[in-house]
Amino acid sequence: MENKAVEILQIIEGNGRTSIQTLAKMVNTTEAEVKATLTKLEKDKVILSYSAVIDWSKISEGENVTAVIDVKVTPQRGVGFDEVAKRIYRFPEVKALYLMSGAYDLSVVIEGKTMSETSRFVSEKLSTIDSVISTTTHFQLKKYKHDGVVFGEEGEEDRRIVVTP
Repeated sequence: MENKAVEILQIIEGNGRTSIQTLAKMVNTTEAEVKATLTKLEKDKVILSYSAVIDWSKISEGENVTAVIDVKVTPQRGVGFDEVAKRIYRFPEVKALYLMSGAYDLSVVIEGKTMSETSRFVSEKLSTIDSVISTTTHFQLKKYKHDGVVFGEEGEEDRRIVVTP
């Protein structure tokens, strides 16, 4: 991939709302070339989505219960973990799914309206899949940083002591 395309990707990964005009200036190229590059990256499925990071804790009816579930599975012959991963990521509650190294095979991030709804997902949907051996559920208590964005820093002052020589 050419260097300008990589530069554009790095910029929009940090801020997906960066204008074409600004992108062109930042990578020292024309707006037409930036548009063509973005179109190609979208067509080639390099850019999958543009999304916003939202602090749902500031919206009373918007906050959900988020859980990270470590899942131990039996891989299937010929397809490994892919088939069971496909079954899991099709559930609407699943927001992210990763193949991991270590004690567990998959890490599943889910969201539900209540803790009971989230618990029911684990007990009625996830644990009942044949390949699933065991699960460990971790409930998110507070979000400090997500996708490089720090939460709750607005208005906070720097409490570090100034050290001068």
